[in-house]
Amino acid sequence: MRILLFTGKGGVGKTTTAAATAVRAAEAGNRVMICSTDPAHSLADAFACPIGSSATPIPLDGGPGPGPDAAVSGTLHAQQLDARERLEAAWGEVRQYLVALLDWAGAEGIEAEELAVIPGLDEVFGLADIKELAESGDYDLVVVDCAPTAETLRLLSLPDVLGWYMDRVFPAQRALTRAVRPLLRRVVDIPVASDGVFDAVRRFYARLDGVRELLTDGAVTSARLVVNPEQLVVAEARRTFTYLSLFGYHVDAVIVNRLLPDAITDPWFDAWKAVQLEQLTAIRIGFEPVPLLYADLAPEELIGPTRLAAFAASLYRDGDCTARLADLEPFRVEPRGAEVILSMLLPFTTGAEVDLVRRGDELFLGLGAYRRSIVLPDALARREVAGAHLHGDRLEVAFREPVGA
Repeated sequence: MRILLFTGKGGVGKTTTAAATAVRAAEAGNRVMICSTDPAHSLADAFACPIGSSATPIPLDGGPGPGPDAAVSGTLHAQQLDARERLEAAWGEVRQYLVALLDWAGAEGIEAEELAVIPGLDEVFGLADIKELAESGDYDLVVVDCAPTAETLRLLSLPDVLGWYMDRVFPAQRALTRAVRPLLRRVVDIPVASDGVFDAVRRFYARLDGVRELLTDGAVTSARLVVNPEQLVVAEARRTFTYLSLFGYHVDAVIVNRLLPDAITDPWFDAWKAVQLEQLTAIRIGFEPVPLLYADLAPEELIGPTRLAAFAASLYRDGDCTARLADLEPFRVEPRGAEVILSMLLPFTTGAEVDLVRRGDELFLGLGAYRRSIVLPDALARREVAGAHLHGDRLEVAFREPVGA
């Protein structure tokens, strides 16, 4: 079972690359599901056929697959998430309470209904769907066409954020509400969350149980960055790589898309080619040793399985598009003399950008706008921090036995 996450700046060809990978994998005989977590779905446009919120079969051409004599023997399904449909099914009781609370606060009618839809819920449902698809046993490969990078990073950090809240804040909040509910009902008419509301939140979170372990298991899940050889796009891809590593996701390839082919010799393109060459050099140096895959600018729109299959053939050549293309470990623990080192992959980072604080058995790591709580294993929790420094593209935190132990 494999999961491939495709992300990149909007407009770089992320959906096309994800769809082409799905077609190639299906032509190689795999049972493939491709789904979209982008609210602005475009999978239906890429395949040139309607796609619903449940598994929709995508017809393949039936021609030869990646091998010289291979025939289409796999299947391809696609799904575009309907967040409102999931909301009614999984969030109904909580939504009713929020509507009542907003009505009490003065937001009536349609305003309360709209405000009760919490931003980001569609992303949470997307995570739950990925988990259910992977565990269903119906597919060999799940391809995820992620939203543009900012939304993707928020999506992939949700398991950490929600897990921290549910473990530390949720129990206390529930106990406090249960204690003050009778008093509040005597003095004010404000709606107070019932145990049913808290149970609904717990059931909702249970759908995400195991998502983080699934998506950060490098043997199962790989993230692939799609870039164009343009300065702004490459800069955003560098930040994305850093933040994905921060949350423990395995990047196994960078796909450089829309290169000007050598067949274009018109002098008008000389300056553009020079810029692309400069950015290609920066990509090779910056992302090494992550493998780079290259795709030329297509002479036509890549719509429909036939054109997508041709694009995938030029991108992956004779390679297996479902394979794990790199095995960089975002986190590892290793002994070094009398110390134990927690090593974290944080490429394109300087020491001034990193905030590191230890509280009890947790290590809080801040990088830019993102924060992560890392629960230390027992082997490190009983030790004290001896120091931390950046060594190449890895942050190394040294732990030692307590003084006098």
